Amino acid sequence: VQLQASGGGWVQAGGSLRLSCAASGRTLSSHNVAWFRQAPGKEREFVAARRWKGGGASYSDFVKGRFTIGVDIVKDTAYLQMNNLTPEDTAVYYCAARQTMYSPSYYTKSSDFPFWGQGTLVTVSS
Repeated sequence: VQLQASGGGWVQAGGSLRLSCAASGRTLSSHNVAWFRQAPGKEREFVAARRWKGGGASYSDFVKGRFTIGVDIVKDTAYLQMNNLTPEDTAVYYCAARQTMYSPSYYTKSSDFPFWGQGTLVTVSS
């Protein structure tokens, strides 16, 4: 599985960005896809996850109500819609995938995911 993340950039506080994660190599119909982020000097942390195919999503508390994870099966692309961004959201964002039949809330550690995109930088200014 190859993942290609894109869509990062600079935005003012209160603004929005949409990150994309294009998948290739094999079908992800039996996978969970997740977004993580890593701010300078901090550990990588879980942001959101969902089934590639099917319903259900899991979010960290600090993004609930602001971020939405989605998947376009036709385009083999996952998305992270980020609204009402704050400077604390500044980080490199990574998409990841894992083959599993468990719900999106089951795997939330970075070590749980074997497939990773290269990361895309999001900078939010105050």
